Amino acid sequence: MTKAEVVQQIAEKTGIDKADVYTTVEAFFNVVKNSMASGDNIYVRGFGSFVNKKRARKVGRNISKNTAIIIDEHYVPSFKPSKVFVEKIKNSNKLKEKVTEPS
Repeated sequence: MTKAEVVQQIAEKTGIDKADVYTTVEAFFNVVKNSMASGDNIYVRGFGSFVNKKRARKVGRNISKNTAIIIDEHYVPSFKPSKVFVEKIKNSNKLKEKVTEPS
């Protein structure tokens, strides 16, 4: 599903103009990006958490030159779904149908 499809569905379900929904969705994404870039984590009850995970310093390999390189400690963005979210996915009938369909 693309961002345009998400905006379309929200507009249909709420009756709000698509342009207003698009502005709101963009604002949400900007708040998440800017907050995480400044070191803050975001917790949305019933949905999940957007968190910065710390990756330790490690030795990596450049396989084309066969040399070792040092990868400094750094942060990566991560999303951890809430228990409610996970349970909804686990109990999804549509996903269960996909698993049982023959390929």
